[in-house]
Amino acid sequence: MPDAQPANEQPIDERFAVELIGRTDYGRMATSLRALPFLAFARHIVADGRVLLRMPRNLGYHLACADSIVAYGTDNLNSARPGEGLWTAQIVGQCETLEPTEVQLERFGPAPRLVDGEPYEPVYLGIEPQFCTVHATDGGLERRFQHVL
Repeated sequence: MPDAQPANEQPIDERFAVELIGRTDYGRMATSLRALPFLAFARHIVADGRVLLRMPRNLGYHLACADSIVAYGTDNLNSARPGEGLWTAQIVGQCETLEPTEVQLERFGPAPRLVDGEPYEPVYLGIEPQFCTVHATDGGLERRFQHVL
């Protein structure tokens, strides 16, 4: 019988995926739009085990995400140093609109001025992880993140 997880603690695989996501600044949201698969970019931070997103309101993609189950992922595929293993992390969970705190807004940093030639107006979403996956090459993650595993 597996060890019981304390009620207020995330499972190890969830903490690991969220920790990896927190090491990057941008990722991709996967959802469906008009019954078709769809990917949208977002700026993210991690706060209290949740992934918080900032997306451009004028594109309207947040409307397909809010109040839905979505997938969100990121990786180091373009940022891995020579000899460093590659990894991808993904969470799946309920997505909700939110009002970030002042501290969270500071952590997001400055927003772009424009998106597709229009003024950038942010919208904020949060994902509560319910399912997580992490994939890596060459065993580098096990050595580098033993404190989480």
